[in-house]
Amino acid sequence: MDDVTSEVYSAFCVEEEGTMSSFTSVSDVIGSKSLFCSLYADIVSHYWHTPMAGGKADKNNLTQFGRALAHLGIELIPAYSSEASDRSERMFGTLQNRLPQELRLKGIRTMEEANLFLKEEYLLVHNENFAIEPYGDGSVFVPFAGDLTNVLCVHKDRLVGKDNTVRYKNRCLQILADCHRNHYVKARVRVHEYPNGQLAIFHGPKKACLIQSRWNGD
Repeated sequence: MDDVTSEVYSAFCVEEEGTMSSFTSVSDVIGSKSLFCSLYADIVSHYWHTPMAGGKADKNNLTQFGRALAHLGIELIPAYSSEASDRSERMFGTLQNRLPQELRLKGIRTMEEANLFLKEEYLLVHNENFAIEPYGDGSVFVPFAGDLTNVLCVHKDRLVGKDNTVRYKNRCLQILADCHRNHYVKARVRVHEYPNGQLAIFHGPKKACLIQSRWNGD
């Protein structure tokens, strides 16, 4: 939601909110509007590490989401103030009161149907009714031309084993030889996990060839 205009830029249904859904939402906004300056976020685990339960967010120990926004130059701001929380809660209340009734009237019963309705119909009408015009002219959004896909994903560093594989989430990922290297044994690589569940391995800026991963028996 835009802090100035109250326009909702991204909304969709998921089984559970988390890092991947947050990546998808930010990608939606940058894809449609371009790069923004800052984001207020609740004090929850996929946005912030908190050394003490209920305590202040640790801005020096970034989550995967915080790392991605820092890479993009977007300031992530913990929403401590009651003004920030109240504004979000009012918008959530509006959505929670109106959206279920709209879904019922449309006969929508699946998440896929709901997300299509949100994207193609509901948000357009919602923003026409509730968004306001900004005071000044021009836009604060900045054009972005980088590799958004490989920023808005989970990054995990790994050391390649003697069998030219790395382990990730009970999977054994086999790296293939390519024209640059015969093998990656003992090389430090980075596993990328994307919001759609796919995986990739990078050695520095170069994407390595990866065959179909298999389940690790451990």
